[in-house]
Amino acid sequence: MPTDQIPIGRFSVITRLSQKALRYYDQKKLLIPEAKDHFTGYRYYTGSQIQTGIKIKHLADLGFSLDDIQGYLEAEKKQDQEGINKVLETRLQQAEKELKNMQRVVELLRKPKEVVKNTMSEPTIKETQSIRVLSKRELGTYEETIGKLIVDLATTIHSPENRNNFVKITGPFMTIYHDEGQVEEGADIEVAVPVTGKLSIDDPALEIRNLKPLKVASLVHKGSYETIGEGYEKILNFVQEKGLQITGPMMDLYLNDPNTVKPEDILTEIQIPVQ
Repeated sequence: MPTDQIPIGRFSVITRLSQKALRYYDQKKLLIPEAKDHFTGYRYYTGSQIQTGIKIKHLADLGFSLDDIQGYLEAEKKQDQEGINKVLETRLQQAEKELKNMQRVVELLRKPKEVVKNTMSEPTIKETQSIRVLSKRELGTYEETIGKLIVDLATTIHSPENRNNFVKITGPFMTIYHDEGQVEEGADIEVAVPVTGKLSIDDPALEIRNLKPLKVASLVHKGSYETIGEGYEKILNFVQEKGLQITGPMMDLYLNDPNTVKPEDILTEIQIPVQ
C-alpha cells in the first residue's frame, strides 16, 4: 500500500468521523476516498484529505446540514467568500432561533404543569376521510428526520414541473409514527401531505398513496413541540379509560406553520386509530 494511502479506520481516528459517517459522505459525494481496492472494496484516503475531513467534522458538530457543508466546501474551493459568508450566516440565524426556542422551553419548564395542560382540547372520537397524499418514509431521529422529510416533500411539490401541473397542498403536513413506542434513534418515521394534481416525482423514495378512513381518538395541543408529551399523556389516558384498542400508528397533524406563529401558538392535532 502506498504510504500516502490511509485506510478508512485510521482516517476515522484522525478526523474523528465514524466509519459509518465516512461511508455515508462517500455515497453523498461529500468526501470521496482517493482510492478504492477493486478486489476488496477497501477505501483509502490521502493526507491531503485530512483537513477536509476535520473541517466536515467541525461543521457537522456546529449543526450544519449535509447540503450546507457541501455548499461551504464548494464555495471555499472556488474562493467564493460571499458564498462562504452566506452559508455561515444562514446557520447563525438557525442557531439563534434554536437558542430562542430553548430559552422559551426553560421558561415553560419553570411554570406549573397545569399551565401546559390548559392549552389542550378535550380528547374526542371522530371519523377521518380517505385522502390522497404524497409521503416519504425513513429511519432516523425525530428531531432531524421529520424536518428533513417535510422539506423533501415541499421541494417536490413546489418544483417548476409540478407548479405547471397545478399541484396543490390540500391539508396539513402530518407525521406517522410506525414504531410501537418511543425510539431515540432509527425511528420508523413517515411524513405525508394531502395533494391534488398530476405529480411528477424524481425521488424514488417518495410515494403517492391513499390514506383510508379511520376511527381515531383526537386531541388538539396548543404550544411548542417540546410540550406535546403532555398531549400524548392525556389522549392515551382517555383511550385507556374508554376501553379502546389502538389499531394503527399514532399521527401528528401540523395545523399551522411554526415559522409564522409563536411557539406557544403552535397547533398540533394528535390522532390515534382506535376501535
